[in-house]
Amino acid sequence: MSKILTTQLTGLFQRIEQAEAEAIEETARLLAQAAIGQGTVYFATFGELEAIAIQAEQGVQPFAKFARYDEAIELMPADRVIIFTRQASDEQALTLARKLHEAFIPFAAVASEVASDENELSDLAYTYISTRIRGGLLP
Repeated sequence: MSKILTTQLTGLFQRIEQAEAEAIEETARLLAQAAIGQGTVYFATFGELEAIAIQAEQGVQPFAKFARYDEAIELMPADRVIIFTRQASDEQALTLARKLHEAFIPFAAVASEVASDENELSDLAYTYISTRIRGGLLP
């Protein structure tokens, strides 16, 4: 079972790296703007991807200048937001993306669908990374 999971994860990571290398680099630069400056990097996580915020906050090496996004937060121009959602069509994620876009707050988004004209989240985001995950990893 562990060999199957290892094989699937390796293949997934290779596909993401090959297809999204430029977007990953742009996203790193975007988040670094807040991390090295006066800003904060806010993680807006939805559904099961809340685990990413937990890891960023409580992991062995916590994410620099990390904070969880909350609607009550008043974002400053130096702040950056990264949205993690399983599906780009998630209404909560899209509502936040529209709000950030209208406020001219640069943000990144990570979702399973590839960027396209029909993908509003990818259109609104300053940078967009597709995980290309269509289903579960193990059968």
